[in-house]
Amino acid sequence: MKRNISYIIAFAAGVMLLGSCKKALDVNPQDRILVDNYYKTSADAFAGVVSVYDQFGYQTSGLYDKVAIADVASDDQLTGGGSPTDLNDLQVLSHYTLNPTIGPQLYLWTRGFTGIYRANVVLQKVPGITMDAALKTRLLAETQALRAIFYFDLVRFFKNVPLLTEPVPQTDLYNVVQAPPTDVYALIEKDLIAAIPGLPATVPAATEGGRLTKGAAQAVLGKVYLTEKKYDLAAAQFAIVNGTTPGQPNTTYGYALLPNYADLWNPTNKFNSESVLEIVHSSTSNGAWSNAGASEGNLLNIITGPRGYSTVKTGAPDYYPGYSFLVFTKAFYDFIHYDPRNMATVANLDSLQTNGIANYSPGYDNTGYFLGKYIGRQSDKTTTGQIELNFPQDIYEIRLADTYMMEAEALINSGGSGSAGSRAYILFNAVRARVGLNPIDVTMPNIMNERRLELAGEGIRYFDLIRWGTAASVLAFKGFVAGRDEILPIPQTELNNTKLVQSKEWGGTK
Repeated sequence: MKRNISYIIAFAAGVMLLGSCKKALDVNPQDRILVDNYYKTSADAFAGVVSVYDQFGYQTSGLYDKVAIADVASDDQLTGGGSPTDLNDLQVLSHYTLNPTIGPQLYLWTRGFTGIYRANVVLQKVPGITMDAALKTRLLAETQALRAIFYFDLVRFFKNVPLLTEPVPQTDLYNVVQAPPTDVYALIEKDLIAAIPGLPATVPAATEGGRLTKGAAQAVLGKVYLTEKKYDLAAAQFAIVNGTTPGQPNTTYGYALLPNYADLWNPTNKFNSESVLEIVHSSTSNGAWSNAGASEGNLLNIITGPRGYSTVKTGAPDYYPGYSFLVFTKAFYDFIHYDPRNMATVANLDSLQTNGIANYSPGYDNTGYFLGKYIGRQSDKTTTGQIELNFPQDIYEIRLADTYMMEAEALINSGGSGSAGSRAYILFNAVRARVGLNPIDVTMPNIMNERRLELAGEGIRYFDLIRWGTAASVLAFKGFVAGRDEILPIPQTELNNTKLVQSKEWGGTK
């Protein structure tokens, strides 16, 4: 919803309510329209919910987002860029040399707690508005689900976070303390379970694309359960999303795998049948360098493009020159090279240059292998505003191939069969069949390999490695330290003069 043009006017009203001050938790809008004077009508309620969605897709003016962070934290990608300090927040994470003052953690903390504050304001104020009951129920359900999503990201990245279920008064801001992670997960589950009945089964893509549905909330809940290793509960939620006949359209929600894998990355193919939840972007927001993070465009599209790219022969890819970030490692290219998803995933610029098809300028940590899924295209560039900041491609938060494989993982980890004829087998091999691969049994090594191939560059592998307990060994070559780097340090600016305590993993006492 964040980037849907239909909501720009409502978004403009929503952001009037919500600002940020000295700390990420300090988002009390002292100098703007007062909340107490605002939430009076259904339009006010809608605008408030739009402001929560806006934070869901928030990108930093440092030109990165959650996907970029998770990509460089994985084994398959390097930060790249123009120098060893270009987008330094990502460089230090990629090499695991970050610390409480340097790294991307402040962006993640701010994104999460600003979203939670906005959600808490809506959940506090909207129940008192006289308005259509069904619309009120839906808006509150969307907000509760979004709060759960923010908390899910925060608890996975930081583990020890405050648990806030109502706006924090200015006088209490510096007295906030952290909650046990189990309590945070309990709230996430509670929010999602409460939200699901109030959400629509489907939404019209043209006017409401990107808004939460029952299936999206159930998919997130399944992922939460899977992370907690509650495998039976996870499988049950994914089964609702995936439908009774995997590989065939879900008769309730309409989800279905796209026949052509490469079509997933066509920027005009928004809200397709495989999309369960996506972050929406637009080429019409006139985003400018004065505040790049406020652009409605997809910043991944410009940072992943090859530097100095130019075509030599007719028919060369129409990549827009970018900044050479998030390059794939040689090891990953070797892994995917003979897989049918290779061409849609990896842009092999060295091959294009060697064969006289196109030229580019190698950047820092250049491997020649670029994230083809997200490189901006000349054919998609904006006609208004700053071209680099206004590419329209959406980002999948969750898509059906992901939920198919997560259900298969939950099923075999709860004692189910992965052999021919089992539901796990049918789910797993529907993903393989889509790209023309033969069926194989479902085992954890096979799931690990398939997810690495299918979801490369989508900000998922790092969380997979953490969930599987393999991060320490897989990421050792990058400097990952077991018992420390499974989470990020709490930003030092959030610790100063507050009751928040640094995690033990990072030298604290929490």
